[in-house]
Amino acid sequence: MDPTTGLSIIVIIGAVFFLILFTYFVPIGLFITAYFSGVKLKIFKDLVGMRLRKVSPAVIVRNMISSSKAGIILDTGLLEAHYLAGGNVTKVVNALISASKADLDLSFERAAAIDLAGRDVLEAVKMSVLPKVIETPLVAAVAKDGIQLKAIARITVRANIERLVGGAGESTILARVGEGIVSTIGSSNTHKEVLENPDSISKVVLGKGLDSGTAFEILSIDIADVDVGTNIGAILQTDQADADLKVARAKAEERRAAAVALEQEMTAEVAKMRAKVVEAEAEIPLAIAEAFRSGNLGVMDYYNLRNIQADTDMRNSIADPEDENKKDQDDN
Repeated sequence: MDPTTGLSIIVIIGAVFFLILFTYFVPIGLFITAYFSGVKLKIFKDLVGMRLRKVSPAVIVRNMISSSKAGIILDTGLLEAHYLAGGNVTKVVNALISASKADLDLSFERAAAIDLAGRDVLEAVKMSVLPKVIETPLVAAVAKDGIQLKAIARITVRANIERLVGGAGESTILARVGEGIVSTIGSSNTHKEVLENPDSISKVVLGKGLDSGTAFEILSIDIADVDVGTNIGAILQTDQADADLKVARAKAEERRAAAVALEQEMTAEVAKMRAKVVEAEAEIPLAIAEAFRSGNLGVMDYYNLRNIQADTDMRNSIADPEDENKKDQDDN
């Protein structure tokens, strides 16, 4: 190969590489587009500087053109700072344009803060213009008469731009509205009052200022459906009656057990007393014999004692003949 030809090829390759590198760092096309769109940029200070600062010139330039055409003048440094902070420059600019068309007071700083907070700033602006309807899950509550009611509410909310940063989300709204529905139904004397005037729930709940501290403004709360559930009061009364019955049975069993124990104790005492009586009666003949030996009891005295005993047995048999018959049967 001719040395001159080889050198020419190297020069051509170098020139192509330089041209690619030059067009990368110096986006001539973007400069021309911005110039004819009325956006004044310096090719080296702004566009080349964006490349060196690792900022996408295409994103910045296109959004500056969009904002300029909408009559919003933005500083290039603010857009670059938001891009470097990880924000979505396109959504922020589109949100500013939408807010301007809807006559909403939204500054770039607030829009950027909303975007960096993780919220969709463009969706928030759209929701400020066109309110959103949120439907609560089925909420069950019990009126004072014990009847359960199941309600579903539709909440019309509008985004509050001022409270988007740091404000609570939709889940808080749903929880507060559900709590308000339960409280309102629970304070009603009968479930019929709620069925006759379901709008009373909406009025009471709406008057509690449930959107305080949230990123939304509640425009209306409408009860979509109210159904009658189970008779919770009757179920509770039945359960209470069953519990009272079990307690009464337990107490009765306790009293019966105590009575049985007392009866067994008395039976044991009577048995002990009878044993003592039998023991004492067994000592009577010994005592009589001892009295005979000591001369303290004569024969006549013994016969008189026997007569008195026979007379007593006769009177007892006359007074209770059944007991005597039983005694005779026992003897037989």
